[in-house]
Amino acid sequence: MRHLKKGRKLGRPADHRRAMLLNLCKSLIEHERVTTTEARAKELRSWIEPLITYAREDSVIRRRRAFAKLRDNGLVAKLFTDLGPRYAQRPGGYTRRMRLGPRHGDNAPMTIIEFVPEA
Repeated sequence: MRHLKKGRKLGRPADHRRAMLLNLCKSLIEHERVTTTEARAKELRSWIEPLITYAREDSVIRRRRAFAKLRDNGLVAKLFTDLGPRYAQRPGGYTRRMRLGPRHGDNAPMTIIEFVPEA
């Protein structure tokens, strides 16, 4: 039984899965748009949304918590100077997924995940 087991396994060991999702988070913050599989995009939302919520209010402790996850000063700076103020008035739902066709090689459903335009 999987009671209270949060998240998808994505066919990878835990350390590989964490590293892959962290790299997707970094790419999404850097480029503001990523093309990936549907399952990865759904899982990525639960990683990126709390980071944007941290960045809505700029303080030392919030920057430290974001840095503890991202480990990149440049991305933390972009998160708090660009993305956080952009969504300061938005109560959540900072990303959207748009479906693409299936991937040519293995027919996996592909999506684009990106930040929504500011209100």
